Amino acid sequence: MKLQQLRYLVEVAKQGLNVSEAAEKLHTSQPGISKQIRLLEDELGVQIFIRNGKRVVDVTAPGKEILRISERMLMQAQNLKRIGEDFINVEGGSLTIATTHTQARYALPATIHNFMLRYPKVRLSIKQGSPTQISEMVVEGAADIAIATEGIDHYSELAMLECYNWNRSIVVPVGHPLTRLDHKITLEDVAAWPLITYDFAFAGRNKINQAFEARDITPNVVLTAIDSDVIKTYVGLELGIGILATMAFEADRDQQLVAIDASHLFDDSTTRIGIRKDAYLRGYAYDFIELFAPHLNRKVVQAALMCDTEE
Repeated sequence: MKLQQLRYLVEVAKQGLNVSEAAEKLHTSQPGISKQIRLLEDELGVQIFIRNGKRVVDVTAPGKEILRISERMLMQAQNLKRIGEDFINVEGGSLTIATTHTQARYALPATIHNFMLRYPKVRLSIKQGSPTQISEMVVEGAADIAIATEGIDHYSELAMLECYNWNRSIVVPVGHPLTRLDHKITLEDVAAWPLITYDFAFAGRNKINQAFEARDITPNVVLTAIDSDVIKTYVGLELGIGILATMAFEADRDQQLVAIDASHLFDDSTTRIGIRKDAYLRGYAYDFIELFAPHLNRKVVQAALMCDTEE
């Protein structure tokens, strides 16, 4: 049995049982992958995939268990390499962070700047996507750490650590009537205008929906976006008022807009970090986490991973 056979096996499953796409992804040939998987089946004495002619159409019952164990073995092999690198190349390596636009644009810059000053030899990569996409990146080993508000808790493979709470502001053009209210802004005030806010999968959108539903108010959402800057752009064009993460409003840059505090209207949202429970983190990965969330020191993170693994 070879690790390469397990890689072929797992990649075919990831590519929806398409051997050609798996071969392209792994930069090898389709016949080579098929041959190695059959050799593995012969060695194990069980059929992993169900075939219809040359096509793979399903996974057998024992095949599903073999895939699960293969994924774990590949992760542990990667962990072994990281342990060696920790002792051989203490200051160098790579770290991949998967996160949403709002976190990458507004929450992470200071952390990334300080990290790169501390570890100039580490190759840092930032991958953006929806909460579901970035969680899956970590589950599949394509990223080391996920940072998001939504989605991480849907994946049992991930240990989840809370970083910080945040809330929202109502963003309007300068001179908008909502800036001249003689009372604290209400949901009724907000709902009287066309709304521009986040797509449902992003940035605590469910908290917004819950607040309106609790008051039996149906807001007129005319535009949704995954990008805070897009929301501000269309508010600036007076197509509606925006509900925006407060961190995404920059008074010095957004001078054509005004932010009205709305933290009393919506429950706080919590940004979290997600890490594979069975992952081995390099020392600098722990430092990155602590730079981003100072209360999450190495001891705290390791305790969380150990607790989740025991469960």
